[in-house]
Amino acid sequence: MGNVSPSINCLNRDQCVRVHDYSLTILSDIGIRVDSDAARTLFSEGGCRVLPDNRVVIPAERVQWAIEKAPDSVEVYDRTGSPAFIVGRHPDSETRFGIGVTNLYFQDPETDDVTPFSLDHVATAARLTETLTQFDMLATPGIAQDISQQTADLHVTLQMMANTIKPLVVLVSAHKCFGPVLDLLEHINGNLADRPFAIPYVNPISPLVLNDETTEKMMVAINRGLPFIFNNYGMSGATVPITPGGTLALLNAELLAGLVFSQLVKEGAPVILGSLPAGFDMRNMMSLYTPHTMLLNLACAEMMAHYGLPHSGTSGSGPGWGPDLLASGGFWMNHFSSLLGKVGLAPFVGGNFDSMVFSPPAVIYADEVIRLSRMFADGFELDDASVAYEEIRSIGPGGNFLMSELTCRLFRQLPYESPIWPSLTLDQWNEKGSLTADATLRKHVLKVLERLEPPPDHDDLMERGRLFIDTLGE
Repeated sequence: MGNVSPSINCLNRDQCVRVHDYSLTILSDIGIRVDSDAARTLFSEGGCRVLPDNRVVIPAERVQWAIEKAPDSVEVYDRTGSPAFIVGRHPDSETRFGIGVTNLYFQDPETDDVTPFSLDHVATAARLTETLTQFDMLATPGIAQDISQQTADLHVTLQMMANTIKPLVVLVSAHKCFGPVLDLLEHINGNLADRPFAIPYVNPISPLVLNDETTEKMMVAINRGLPFIFNNYGMSGATVPITPGGTLALLNAELLAGLVFSQLVKEGAPVILGSLPAGFDMRNMMSLYTPHTMLLNLACAEMMAHYGLPHSGTSGSGPGWGPDLLASGGFWMNHFSSLLGKVGLAPFVGGNFDSMVFSPPAVIYADEVIRLSRMFADGFELDDASVAYEEIRSIGPGGNFLMSELTCRLFRQLPYESPIWPSLTLDQWNEKGSLTADATLRKHVLKVLERLEPPPDHDDLMERGRLFIDTLGE
């Protein structure tokens, strides 16, 4: 990292304390509705008050206890057991990006035609994750429509694992499949807790509901020794207050409630917390990302940094109609600001049409956005060697640095060349028939897709996984 490093800060320390205080008031006065009998019992035994309408009131001291007990970082591995990255308070922690999440449709990279998401599309997303260097993980990329929904989660997870060795973020649609999905992962790859490469994802219901399915999934993950992501999703003016301040206070309160519950299940349970704040278009009845919601994403990350807890946030997906200007604006705003802020994970890149449609060109374009944003975020060196005063002195006024020692040594290292778009003069552009950026991107995407290959152990994993899934149906 260069010693000139750009950054974005939203909240000062006093504002973090104020948000925290608002959240404590919400939890200690209003409380959170808890639908599970077992979860309410844990809250009660942990010093929280359970009201007759199933609301649980959480005192401030219990929140502080949970903050102190939860680990400040989570180490994530790849499928081979090698360290992949660290999320949280650690010198090696930085924003990590993933491809996903639970799309219902797939957009053809050449024609933009939309078809129902299939198991083959899962494999494509996984192999893209394996190939594209700026992505660190694969989140469940879609809900396969070409297989029985009773076993779809199992087959989707198997395709994910067999087509990339990078870490997985696992979203399970069918509640009853959550345990079997973890069984499948352990059957093929051994004890998940030793070197976790698969991170379950769970979320509460805003406003202020810990539903039965979420608490059960949390308990299963914690009892297996797995880290998990606990994200809430709020739409301003619909499920959370329309004001950014109210949204931040409420969503932060929900995260703290989930944190308390996790530590009541088991002290020291590793959990990654974050919010997916969105706006709400009342005319079209759909969610959307806006500059304010992106700002709230950074503010949430700063609250988790204030607590010393690992963070997972938004990924800028949703507004596009394909790999277009709409999508690019969301990608740039999210990825650039995430890398300059305190965002830990941004695991859900690649969806269009309110994250309903998976677009390979959008993923490949986002890979380039992340590359350029990382270059910016890395900053630059500012010291005697980099300033090179003696070189400036020897060349003097009116000279040039084309053949200077530093230029000759470093010019090949400058990463200016785009893997997608060539650098063309006006004359070269005219000679090539007035290329368009859109057509050039699609041509590049098709070449990338043609070269996608599974990991060497793909066939073995698929056979073992299918046999295991078959035994579950017996």
